[in-house]
Amino acid sequence: MAATQNIDPVELSQALIKCASVTPVDAGALDVLQGALKALGFVCTRLPFSGSGTADVDNLYARFGTDGPNLCFAGHTDVMPVGDEGLWTHPPFGAEISDGILYGRGAADMKCAIAAFVSATARYLGEQGDGFQGSISFLITGDEEGPAINGTPKVLGWMNEQGESIDACIIGEPTNPDHLGQEIKIGRRGSMNGYLTVHGTQGHVAYPHNADNPVPKLINLLNALSADVLDDGTDYFQPSNLEITTIDVGNPATNVIAATARAQFNIRFNDLHTSQSLTALLGERLSAVAGSDTKIDLDIEVSGEAFMTPPGKLSDTMLGAVEKVTGAKPELTTSGGTSDARFIKDHAAVAEFGLMNATAHKVDENARVEDIRTLSDIYFEMISGYFS
Repeated sequence: MAATQNIDPVELSQALIKCASVTPVDAGALDVLQGALKALGFVCTRLPFSGSGTADVDNLYARFGTDGPNLCFAGHTDVMPVGDEGLWTHPPFGAEISDGILYGRGAADMKCAIAAFVSATARYLGEQGDGFQGSISFLITGDEEGPAINGTPKVLGWMNEQGESIDACIIGEPTNPDHLGQEIKIGRRGSMNGYLTVHGTQGHVAYPHNADNPVPKLINLLNALSADVLDDGTDYFQPSNLEITTIDVGNPATNVIAATARAQFNIRFNDLHTSQSLTALLGERLSAVAGSDTKIDLDIEVSGEAFMTPPGKLSDTMLGAVEKVTGAKPELTTSGGTSDARFIKDHAAVAEFGLMNATAHKVDENARVEDIRTLSDIYFEMISGYFS
């Protein structure tokens, strides 16, 4: 049985924000969260993981109950660096409240959402008493803002080894552009980075016949990659897009033709593609332009595949909860960047709902106190609706 207690989501948010948990440092954030969950009767397991060439990361899996279904809340306590602290009007880890706004790194993304779900869980379990059947769990990582190697993927692997399974998962990423109730994310576009290198022959600009300039060739190749649209989007996904992010020749001289020219690009793609199909398409476009005498290298790095949880019980429950509390009917979307949902989608139905994302990663990141309390009410209705 859960220990009966009220947890103030704002106070818990402040306690979490005061921990300077810049990836991969935990700075006590998981201790704060574990303390709150243990007091509710959760069985908590700390899961530190290491990997070659990556920093050690601490994670937390906590579960209340042993029966199914298991509704999981997933999130992260790690935050982005604060940048120039002198630009902040409130200390980034001071968790100060001014004019009804809580300031601090991680307020929007996503310590306040974690606190709101803990508060909602405490309220729900307190009302259920011994009548609760099922399980509620928390999967919290300290590696979401970093390389995401020693965090959620390894926690999920550990869960499989332990026979732990989840049936549905709510992630507290900030999903709303302007106000609570706008968007629930039921999927995400995939993301892949391309690194294109064209090899030439260095030489004097006055004697171009003795050199092979890679720069014009690189420009032609990039035009071939980006000239045609990838698709027109789908019912739930916006069109895929390829964006050239940098071109680098590394040539400080004005009278030298460089030996190599490099470019980087990123593709955000919907579920009409996979990273494999796009890699093949890129190869075709490059081959159509590159001559037999052009030596190129294309390296691909995949951050995640596109995915979508089809509308169903989880999204219906979340839609109903948001509408009940706010009166607004959210849009089901797949916009935005990647999140740890890309790992969880292989294990359970997953959807995301949290605070506003306007100040995430910015100077003076913040959340309205009223919104934190409203979010806790929404999460309470989500939990209640899922187990009803």
